Amino acid sequence: MSGTISVCCTACGRRHRYTAPSYPCACGAPVAPELDPRASATAVTHRTWDEEWIGVRCAACGTESRWPRPELGCPCGTVLCVPVDPAAAGRAGRTPGSRVPAHRTVPVRTARDAVTAAVLYLRGLGHRDVRRADQPPLSGIGLAAPGLVVQVDPTVGPASVRDVECLWLTAMAESALGLYFSLAGYTEDARARADLLDLPLFVLDPTGVSRPVNAPAVALDATAG
Repeated sequence: MSGTISVCCTACGRRHRYTAPSYPCACGAPVAPELDPRASATAVTHRTWDEEWIGVRCAACGTESRWPRPELGCPCGTVLCVPVDPAAAGRAGRTPGSRVPAHRTVPVRTARDAVTAAVLYLRGLGHRDVRRADQPPLSGIGLAAPGLVVQVDPTVGPASVRDVECLWLTAMAESALGLYFSLAGYTEDARARADLLDLPLFVLDPTGVSRPVNAPAVALDATAG
């Protein structure tokens, strides 16, 4: 198996050199999925949450975590699913071991990156079993963990009062804590309403760092480690 392989586009036949991205393990060591140079790439025609994540085990400490499945975009417009070692592509359930420190981040370039950055931060808070929410929000991407309802907003516009109130109502209905992550920040009215509702607000910067922007978020951020 290899960390860099040649990938052939299924649509146009163009070949690309692809290197697997590395992610930070809780122990601090970089981990990367094992690519399979003997298998062929496949075109991504539709997406499901379970298929977009694979389990990757750290060679240094043995901890297994969930990370995005490797993908490659061809100039012809085709998105390719890069083949990985089947032994390393299984689902990772609840991962034992230490929490991931909150300062572990991934750069945010796409909506998928924003979700990864939010999941990584939630692990730093001790929430290991993060999954796609059963009830998607009106905007953005919904995540859930025991006792937690999360909204990740990867759009270019600031979150509105309505966005904040909808998340708060959803969290109240599930007797859970609501958290909001936004790439573009929040309107002044949204921040004021979140303060009244005691709803933590975070902004994801391009480096993937989750920055608290109101008092509830600052208090929650202090528990990460």
